[in-house]
Amino acid sequence: MTAYAVAHMRRVERTPEIREYLERIDATLAPFGGHFVVHGDLPQILEGEFPGVLIVIGFPTLDEARAWYGSPAYQEILPLRLRNSDSDTFLVQGVEPDHRGIDVLV
Repeated sequence: MTAYAVAHMRRVERTPEIREYLERIDATLAPFGGHFVVHGDLPQILEGEFPGVLIVIGFPTLDEARAWYGSPAYQEILPLRLRNSDSDTFLVQGVEPDHRGIDVLV
């Protein structure tokens, strides 16, 4: 089942380190079937507040998302982002296409 790595980027400094991170991240995603679904778009706020931008990376499974984040290749470039941004980052499991709202109560 599809899973997602999600980052709410509250602040990003466009430094040479961020450029290097962005140049290298795609190669870290490929072995795990990861791909950008949303990348840096300003959300259209309908309720509440959301300062910053959103990043969503899709993976075939939650195990592959975990393996990507913990991989030596990603861990090597992660400090480039951490030193130059403030964010909340997490992994989340997707749902099947036939999922209904009430299914969370069953």
